[in-house]
Amino acid sequence: QVQLVESGGGLVQAGGSLRLSCAVSGRTVGDLSMGWFRQAPGKQRDYLTAINSAGSTIYRDSVKGRFTISRDNAKNTVYLQMNNLKPEDTAVYYCAARSLPFYSIRSQDYNSWGQGTQVTVSS
Repeated sequence: QVQLVESGGGLVQAGGSLRLSCAVSGRTVGDLSMGWFRQAPGKQRDYLTAINSAGSTIYRDSVKGRFTISRDNAKNTVYLQMNNLKPEDTAVYYCAARSLPFYSIRSQDYNSWGQGTQVTVSS
């Protein structure tokens, strides 16, 4: 059973940066496809970025060039580096895992989720 624990959220001013971490246990992160999603109050959960087992990545257009997903196999952890944050990035951020080598942008394709970490960007 894959377990995910996110950390690194917080309050930041617009234009600032945060790095979210997702610690993975139960499986080797390099064998998984991982995704980051976010959900703002009253809105659906949106995909942001994903990385497959081979290390290929994909990004939502609105975060391309600002957010970077990466993976540290030695620490069994996936990261989301977020730069030039905007107030509209305020949301609860979730990491997710699927036990297949191919990433997906659909939340229903992921079978393990973290508890979420709040990111608040002030203007």
